[in-house]
Amino acid sequence: MLGWFPGHMNKARRQIAEVLPEIDVVIEVLDARLPYSSANPMLAELTRHKPVLKILSRADLADPERTAEWVAYFDAQENMRALAVTTTNTRELKKIPKLCHELAGAVRADRDVRVMVMGIPNVGKSTLINGLAGRKIAKTGNEPAVTKRQQKVRIDGRVALTDTPGVLWPKIEDQASAYRLAATGAIRDTAIEYTDVAIVTSAELAKRYPDALTERYKLKELPPYAAPDIPHDIDADGPKKPDFLAIAGFDGNAILKDIAARRGGLRPGGAVDLHRGAEVLLHELRDGKLGRLTLETPADIPPPPVQNDEDNQALSDA
Repeated sequence: MLGWFPGHMNKARRQIAEVLPEIDVVIEVLDARLPYSSANPMLAELTRHKPVLKILSRADLADPERTAEWVAYFDAQENMRALAVTTTNTRELKKIPKLCHELAGAVRADRDVRVMVMGIPNVGKSTLINGLAGRKIAKTGNEPAVTKRQQKVRIDGRVALTDTPGVLWPKIEDQASAYRLAATGAIRDTAIEYTDVAIVTSAELAKRYPDALTERYKLKELPPYAAPDIPHDIDADGPKKPDFLAIAGFDGNAILKDIAARRGGLRPGGAVDLHRGAEVLLHELRDGKLGRLTLETPADIPPPPVQNDEDNQALSDA
């Protein structure tokens, strides 16, 4: 279970809760390659009574067919719309103010629609705001958590934006999400063992995009798929969690070793530098050099936890 909650993120959560009563619409910026994993469940709880526009950023890096599935999934939710964009494409961004007005409904004629922009670090939130404003307002960067405080800006279309710092949640319970976030750089490379991230990502790509993987790295063949065994317990002090190094179904270690050997990771004596392979795979994935890929679909959303009798009793007594 990944724990990650710097002090400025805790402060940002409190600030968001204070400002939300004045907000008409919430924009949540998601990475189009992982729209479920890049959605902060803490923000969903904070904004559950507000109309939400889900912006799927980096759509130019994502699989267009999977992106269409995600847009349809979000559009089917109550009080929610979705739009896939490339945040540097100003023509696509021009649709956003209109959608905000539609979601907000009736707003007094003498004021703008008040919109709060949210998202986890490194999903393109600041690039989106700069594109909407037509000038550099928010600081951008490849490192998570560049924005440290709330910023406000008025944009064309009678919309007033409030930017917020990127906020991750205290513990990422879903280990699949943790690995996918690490693969795309949404969390720092030191948060999870770098080579482990690449091993899991290799196996995921073998399952979802085998042709892209073999063509990019000139792999002769991929290891055979093997149905995983029962998930292993990787959380000694909590409920059983699946160990994605053990149940990926493909031998990610063998794939990564092959990539490393072909990309400068072959050492004297035949030893293979897996860290070199991890650098190559993850950097090229983040740069879009493997093609347009999406690491999850709506079918990958885990079912809600089953409540036991004690939980039901507690809810009825509340």
